[in-house]
Amino acid sequence: MATYTEDSIRTLEWKEHIRLRPGMYIGKLGDGSSADDGIYVLLKEVLDNAIDEFVMGYGKVIEVTLDDGAVWVRDYGRGIPLGKLMDCAAKINTGAKYDSEAFKKSVGLNGVGIKAVNALSETFNIQAFREGKTKDLVFSRGDLTKDCKRAYKTVEPNGTELGFRPDPDIFPKYQFQTEYLEKMFRYYTYLNTGLTIKFNGKTFRSKNGLLDLLTENLSDEPLYPIAHLSGDDIEIAFTHGQQYGEEYYSFVNGQHTTQGGTHLSAFREFFAKTVRDFYKKKYEASDIRGSIIAAISIKVQEPVFESQTKTKLGSTHMAPDGATVRTFIGNFIAKELDNFLHKHPETAKALEKRIQQAELERKELKGIQKLARERARKAKINNSKLRDCRVHFDTKHKLADQTTIFITEGNSASGTIGKARNVDTQAVFSLKGKPLNCFGLSKKVVYENEEFNLLQHALNIEDGLEGLRYNRVVLATDADVDGMHIRLLLVTFFLQFFSDLIKQGHVYILQTPLFRVRNKKETHYCYSEEERIAALEACGKTAEITRFKGLGEIDGKEMSDFIGSNMRLDPVIVEAGSSIKDMLTFYMGKNTSDRQKYIIENLRVEESLDAKVTDAKEEEEASMDQAV
Repeated sequence: MATYTEDSIRTLEWKEHIRLRPGMYIGKLGDGSSADDGIYVLLKEVLDNAIDEFVMGYGKVIEVTLDDGAVWVRDYGRGIPLGKLMDCAAKINTGAKYDSEAFKKSVGLNGVGIKAVNALSETFNIQAFREGKTKDLVFSRGDLTKDCKRAYKTVEPNGTELGFRPDPDIFPKYQFQTEYLEKMFRYYTYLNTGLTIKFNGKTFRSKNGLLDLLTENLSDEPLYPIAHLSGDDIEIAFTHGQQYGEEYYSFVNGQHTTQGGTHLSAFREFFAKTVRDFYKKKYEASDIRGSIIAAISIKVQEPVFESQTKTKLGSTHMAPDGATVRTFIGNFIAKELDNFLHKHPETAKALEKRIQQAELERKELKGIQKLARERARKAKINNSKLRDCRVHFDTKHKLADQTTIFITEGNSASGTIGKARNVDTQAVFSLKGKPLNCFGLSKKVVYENEEFNLLQHALNIEDGLEGLRYNRVVLATDADVDGMHIRLLLVTFFLQFFSDLIKQGHVYILQTPLFRVRNKKETHYCYSEEERIAALEACGKTAEITRFKGLGEIDGKEMSDFIGSNMRLDPVIVEAGSSIKDMLTFYMGKNTSDRQKYIIENLRVEESLDAKVTDAKEEEEASMDQAV
């Protein structure tokens, strides 16, 4: 038994603690395939400082450069005071944001941000420009490698430049997704009108704030023009679309609170209440908010978030001695929304028509829902389609962010993954085969189709994403034509009825190896033809090559590696401004001639992978004959 003495007690240096427990500072690590992975949190910590300078009235331009896995951020604010550059970069709990007069409504308040970036980066460069003088420091994994003892003259304008390369020991095989970065920059500009962010040749800027956010993120034509309301420390924009469910974008002090919080709860509550009062009818809240698309941004003095990554607001007050968040938002909506509806009768008429339509649809679905829920309840007792895990995303468990459900085709694939999965955080849902193409169908199909109904209940998304049971919904199909078709059918299902699941970054496609190349000493799993060629060169021409045609051909021991720490996921992303309706109509609708013409014009004929394996084996045999 281990002894417990004074020698057992250790005090870690700041950088040691951050590197030992990075999750406390940046949430999950990840490889960059998810928008909330650690590498994006590192960049946000740097950007938040630059944004705070802009909010305080200094520096209207921020330049961001991504080059070979390293990121550089240059702002034109006041610049960190040169004598405190070392403290700000490498002394925990040090910063100007403890002084509420200097940064009244800042995002970062605890003096940890860029210190975490420093400790978790292979290289970390920071340089401040201030009143004609400059000073720079260079670190590696938190250790100082270059110290500029004295400031020297410069002609550069005031501001701060910071560059970092995430440590591959902490973030193995990481890759920044430009789609996620560009979305982040767009959101920063929506929330800070007048700010310009330049990124690798692209410029992001917004004139109309949240109005621009909704305009650029609408999948289809809204039912009425976007309403845009703003006041001191609050801005709201909303409309109703034609999708199912509710779609929200919520922000606090410029921080995208993807998991909502007290401000979003207050908005949902008082939006429904004010609409009821306006029409003087007791409409159901779900009918009022059904198909709503809304954005809310508030500014709070000394906000309290539920984690270091700041994805959910926990504050109940706007300021230490101010009104509650709920009361502040409630009073604003009660006054401004009521005024807006009185001033815009056409919008009020369109909104009530949508509410009445939602009410009618709900009543039509009521009987079907009752039968479907009873069927799902019975199936839950002995649901052979779902092999559940112990931890779920809608809990406060420390592993909640790691929860994953694999949707597989057939029992063979689900059996393989089922044997290899982590039973704590990984679940498996098995399809019978190809699901129904639900494009153009009403939501009745979700309840009438047993497979869709069971999937909806397995995910727990019938009433929105608040109860979502798995953080990642992974489509695990074979890498062939049928597998790709099943992916399309499932993506169509989610886009048609639960588009928020994709828009909020929960849906992925599992990459599994196409080849296994091995000799007696080493084994390589290859995800592309290029990797197969490289592996063959490493193992020699006598290597054994196996082509995996389906997940069922991979044994459990091998699969445990492919869905474990080395799992490769491709996120399913809907680009800003894309019309979901037009996209689904083209690919999944009945426009056969248009689609046929597109396929003919873009057809690529390539040698099959199986043929390439055969050629490789024949080449190998010929080489052996020649040697003999």
